[in-house]
Amino acid sequence: MNVPTANASCASKWDHRANEERYNDDCSTIQFQTAYIMQVGSKAEGQPHSLPLLCAMLLGAALVLNSFLARVFYPANPLAADISAFLGALILGFPILRTAVIDLWRGKLFMNELVAMAVLAAMASGDYQTAGVIAFFMLLALVIETRSAEGAHQAIEKLIRMTPSTARRIGPDGQDVEVEVKQLVVGDVVRVRPGENIPADGIIRNGRTTLNEATITGESLPRDKEPGEDVFAGTQNLTGVIEVEVTRVGDDTTLGKVQELILAAEQTKLPIMRMIDRYARYYTPVILMLAALIWFFTEDWNRVIALLIIACPCAFILATPTAMVAALSAAARLGVLVKNVEDLEEASRINTFILDKTGTLTTGVLGVSQLMPADGVDSSTLLFDAGSAERYSNHPAALALQRLAEEAGLELAEPEDFHEEPGQGVRARVSGATVLSGRVTWLQANGVTDERMERDHRERVRGVSAIFIAKDGEYQGWVGLEDQIRPEARDSLQRMKELGVKRTAMVTGDRQGVADEVAQAIACSEVKAECLPHEKVAYVETARQAGYHVAFVGDGVNDAPALAASHIGIAMGAAGSDVAIHSATIALMNNDLRRLPFLIDLSRSARVVIHQNIAVGGVFILGGLTLSGLGMLAPILAAIVHNAGSLIVVFNSARLIRKGEELGE
Repeated sequence: MNVPTANASCASKWDHRANEERYNDDCSTIQFQTAYIMQVGSKAEGQPHSLPLLCAMLLGAALVLNSFLARVFYPANPLAADISAFLGALILGFPILRTAVIDLWRGKLFMNELVAMAVLAAMASGDYQTAGVIAFFMLLALVIETRSAEGAHQAIEKLIRMTPSTARRIGPDGQDVEVEVKQLVVGDVVRVRPGENIPADGIIRNGRTTLNEATITGESLPRDKEPGEDVFAGTQNLTGVIEVEVTRVGDDTTLGKVQELILAAEQTKLPIMRMIDRYARYYTPVILMLAALIWFFTEDWNRVIALLIIACPCAFILATPTAMVAALSAAARLGVLVKNVEDLEEASRINTFILDKTGTLTTGVLGVSQLMPADGVDSSTLLFDAGSAERYSNHPAALALQRLAEEAGLELAEPEDFHEEPGQGVRARVSGATVLSGRVTWLQANGVTDERMERDHRERVRGVSAIFIAKDGEYQGWVGLEDQIRPEARDSLQRMKELGVKRTAMVTGDRQGVADEVAQAIACSEVKAECLPHEKVAYVETARQAGYHVAFVGDGVNDAPALAASHIGIAMGAAGSDVAIHSATIALMNNDLRRLPFLIDLSRSARVVIHQNIAVGGVFILGGLTLSGLGMLAPILAAIVHNAGSLIVVFNSARLIRKGEELGE
């Protein structure tokens, strides 16, 4: 099989004309279906759609069946049966014969010629019924493969249709103006109503809503969105009316990059596929030589016809691409985007995971972990004073206090005379009292001196970030804040160990004490803290030199060098991140760490299915060649056996599509 490989730029531009020319030059009909499964693009000239094929198959089958009935009910008039069988065989065989002629006209020799010669041989011998039955079963296989290919194409088209063709752009007068999405530019503000899809990536400027982001992140549950949050093209607005400021348009949107990644992955090949391509050109001449030898020694046309039919290695050719497409579909459904199918195969060999901490094993968002009031102060008062003083601050610590107060149902006061010293703390009047919130040095610089505060700072604050609070010069206590560990982190690492991953290590630029606490919480025994980006790269390279197959998992920004240095770079939460999508080999569109063991399990299952498919294809070909050469396989039975092998491979590969369904619940 000589399937061409397109480059990524062609995929990203959706150059249909170039794809069509490439397929016209290098693909034949049956072979094209296989290429089409792995390489979605425009149909080549002369390549049949499944509906015309199906109509031709049904009409031809009816005529062939009629010939059998005519022989039963009108045995004295065989001419009518022969005419019906001849017309049926002609209709059924025409698509196959036409493709073979086109191949020969182009100077190409593929597997189609074997089937065409078998049909012609049966017709030349006057056995039109056998020719018709053979052509029927071969056409049936072609219809099934064409439907599979069209299904893959429709999946991509469905992805494209998620972005609406028009958008409601808000004009200077505040009124909606309907424009084509391609006319939107960065900075435009569009209005999106309930039930509509987001036309471009952007930021909500007005309104609150709930979005279904499953198309981008793979998360099944809708997400609430409010002003200031990002939204992605192709996601569905479920509830409220929102105004979105456009930040990316066209191919630059996250959905556009997802399309590009899917197409790029489908255009790549595994080594075994490239090997098949290399040797396929010699296959047909060898089979023709075998057919000539069988005719020379036996002069039995049935053996020759059966050999030509069974030698068409559709099952063998479909073994790898059908499995990889099913695996890629299962991965994409859960927001796991693979740039190259070789990376999916490589994932099956990964035995070491090196994970960044912040934003990967943790949420990257500070949360209050400790409320430590001084003697005579209760926790609610401490939270009220600190949260109210920090109410106008956008510092992560202030936001954490505000979230905790909201969760506790505590209504914060409106601060007066608010002043924030960047990197130090805030000062504000809360209910008539002056409240200071920030570092110990900030409180000390503002005249707060208390042995309890200094002792707490020296002895009690361990492994957390802390802010200290004073009111009217009196020490009130301190609040500990931590980057929140992802709830699924521990179970995900345990699952990876169960799958045979030998090492899991955490690397971080954070302090050793903080790193140790996170590692202990997630049961990660190997930790390296206070790492600069180049030190993370060195850690990855050391593991590789030790013979490990390494996957590095990070946020795709400061971890880009380490992502590139590993066997597989996996970017967490890549939705909306250009750096993440381009620096990693695999992108997780959400932050669910359960996708990591799923990826390992999927890649190993895909490898097993490929080996099973190849074994099935090999057994059908070798066994069929032997039986046909010995005269133990009739031509019609050879066609049935050929179909059976292809169907077994297709259905065996389809099992992979259901992988990971439990993660989408």
